[in-house]
Amino acid sequence: MAILSDETIKKYLDENKIVIYPLKDEKQIQPSSIDMRLGNEFKVFKVIRQPYIDPKDSREVAEYMESIIVEKDDSFIIHPNEFALATTYEYVKVPNDLVGRVEGRSSLGRLGITMHVTAGYIDPGFEGRITLEISNIGAMPVALYPGQRVCQIVFETMTTPSKIPYGHPDRNSKYMGQMKPESSKIKQDYELKYM
Repeated sequence: MAILSDETIKKYLDENKIVIYPLKDEKQIQPSSIDMRLGNEFKVFKVIRQPYIDPKDSREVAEYMESIIVEKDDSFIIHPNEFALATTYEYVKVPNDLVGRVEGRSSLGRLGITMHVTAGYIDPGFEGRITLEISNIGAMPVALYPGQRVCQIVFETMTTPSKIPYGHPDRNSKYMGQMKPESSKIKQDYELKYM
């Protein structure tokens, strides 16, 4: 696999092979990635009386979470050891012959903020806003602002286009077309007998 350069990224954006909308300006395009901005909706876990979350439980994980909308010019404060879901401001469409990886920005990493815990991979064929799994592993609360550049996407070529890309009718594409932070849909794995 080869990582796309800024020149190839610009070419693919111009050809609509990669779609990122809205792209504020070309300054978001880095030497081998595209900076992505933070959306304004966050999902956080409620304080509940359950001893644990059971993915096989009849309740949806969404019941354990609440949404917070951050108004323009306000901030979302993430405290040490807290976790929140958010999305990129930009809508992304990945072609069937590329994969994307979400990487945090080092400036936020130096404050103890991670932008993805494990799900930093974007499948070929995916389209929607990218979910960010934000954690504060630092010692101080940090303010995050909608529209702030918080992560970057790196694109890599595949040896051949995917035969059954994300979003294909034969694939269980749980998060296809998502526009806001979505709670885990892991329960569907048990319903579909993936285990």
